[in-house]
Amino acid sequence: MSHQVYCARSFFSTRFHHGSAAVALLTVLLWICAAAPAFAICQLVANAPYKTPNPGEIRIWKAALQPDEIQIRYIGHSTFELETPRGVRIATDYNDSVRPFLPPTVATMNGAHSTHYSINPDPNIEHLLYGWNRNGGPMDHDLTVDDVRIRNIQTNIRGWDGETRRLGNSIFIFEVADLCVAHLGHLHHRLTQEDLKRLGQIDVIFAAIDNTSTLRLDSLMDVLASIGPSMVIPMHFHFAGALPAFIGRATEQGYQIVRAETPSLTVSRKTLPAQKTVYIMMPGGA
Repeated sequence: MSHQVYCARSFFSTRFHHGSAAVALLTVLLWICAAAPAFAICQLVANAPYKTPNPGEIRIWKAALQPDEIQIRYIGHSTFELETPRGVRIATDYNDSVRPFLPPTVATMNGAHSTHYSINPDPNIEHLLYGWNRNGGPMDHDLTVDDVRIRNIQTNIRGWDGETRRLGNSIFIFEVADLCVAHLGHLHHRLTQEDLKRLGQIDVIFAAIDNTSTLRLDSLMDVLASIGPSMVIPMHFHFAGALPAFIGRATEQGYQIVRAETPSLTVSRKTLPAQKTVYIMMPGGA
């Protein structure tokens, strides 16, 4: 439930009660709704505390975004750059081969192979989030940076030898501007009901469609159907024939296909497509 929906429901459930206690409660609710950032809440858990930017803090690369908008840029392979209304920049599957032009505020990485993580990350990155534990075991993130909450769900991957590597991948979820955006990473298997419950309702999803080294198309389409996002943005389609095969399958399953003219997109809840859509961007750098 979004922040705005929660406030509206609380308001209407309170306004029809009488008495000083109800008036006091309504006053508190109105104050909370006015003061809180527009996080989307993808699951029924409490948001992490909101961090106010430092006085006078300005990021020179900040896009001209409205409070309910985010900007998405496809850098290449599995790397996207997300920018929030307050100028937080996030690079997904940050690596040493394909990078945004400027160092991001936050970089997420996955452990499949070297095109999904960096061994030499830019020292100016404020938050470096590994999607796997290099010492083994779980690696859980739930971080709020200015106006975005970032959390992860770990999944397994296959090594080049075909053996399963437990918890080697993370799905990263970004809650910002009343939107929930997820990056599936190097996903190698269907999601469990527990995974889907933790994931919550996702609006925009980045999905690897290579049909070779991650999920085969049958499994991928099942995953996308189980999540049900408004918009699927393909990535990881460097294998010959991967993109046409995915487009064909998506068309069969009722997706609208949109080919973008540029490698960037500004999206808000009010501009989400009414029909489920595959939005195809070609890599274009920062």
